[in-house]
Amino acid sequence: MIRNIWIGIAAAAAIVVILGVSRYNSLVNEREAVDGSWSQVENVLQRRADLIPNLAETVKGYAAHESQIFTEVADARSRLLAAKGPAEAQSANQGLETALGRLLAIAENYPDLKANQNFLALQDELAGSENRIAVERKRYNDSVRGYNAHIRRFPTNLLASLFSFDRKIYFQADASASEVPKLDFTPETTAKVVP
Repeated sequence: MIRNIWIGIAAAAAIVVILGVSRYNSLVNEREAVDGSWSQVENVLQRRADLIPNLAETVKGYAAHESQIFTEVADARSRLLAAKGPAEAQSANQGLETALGRLLAIAENYPDLKANQNFLALQDELAGSENRIAVERKRYNDSVRGYNAHIRRFPTNLLASLFSFDRKIYFQADASASEVPKLDFTPETTAKVVP
């Protein structure tokens, strides 16, 4: 009788250990999926960052006197490339998007530049990069949602807190993204975004 009780306790303990190991491995897999998704966001941000010097040089050939914007674009690009993690990258990315918007607004003032095939190709590549960034941000946020939900569910939350599986943050739009840009329609220029 006592032997059967010990066998039952040992079997229950074995089941708990097996379930614990299985849930732990599941958490590791999900955390790696989140990290992999973030890595892909960094890849597409890097792709866009690699296009920016070519775009800036093309614009600079037509608008060399607009040196401040070229400095802003270079600084914003450097901040993005040096960002560590989603929070820093999100902030740096917003600065780069603002600088790029100003650069493209300047380009509107130069009809010869707007007709330049190299500039048009770079603009298309940049637009493609923006689409890729949006897709990868969504994938990253989807993996974060699944991971965060998993580590908050009982009884996995006990194991997650025991082994320091912390919540991941979402890649969110900057608060200024909801603001409507102001446009300047003065007669002497074409429409441009006012910083």
